[in-house]
Amino acid sequence: MDLITERTERGFDVITFKDRYNTECNIQKSSLAYEDCIWFGVACAQPKIMAKDTQQGGVGWVDYKIPDNVCITTRMHLTRKNVLKLLPILIRFVLTGNIMKRINKYENNMEI
Repeated sequence: MDLITERTERGFDVITFKDRYNTECNIQKSSLAYEDCIWFGVACAQPKIMAKDTQQGGVGWVDYKIPDNVCITTRMHLTRKNVLKLLPILIRFVLTGNIMKRINKYENNMEI
């Protein structure tokens, strides 16, 4: 996974990358003045609807047009405390493939 580091037009750090499904994601330093925060998540919503639920019909998922006057939040606004709480879960996932503590005789032999 490539990490592309840039700055926004307002000078805030942003790191862009693509997830497992090749969807553009980013981590961006928030402009919040009174608390250190980051924005973290998918850069742009890509809503889908089941084709059978459209006028055209069909099978599978198809793009769903969102009206211009609708806002969909795609990123989390995280404080440093939020991130601190999430880090052990993310580290556990990296090391074991699990997000919850489990007794698993194979966990210590897992390779990433």
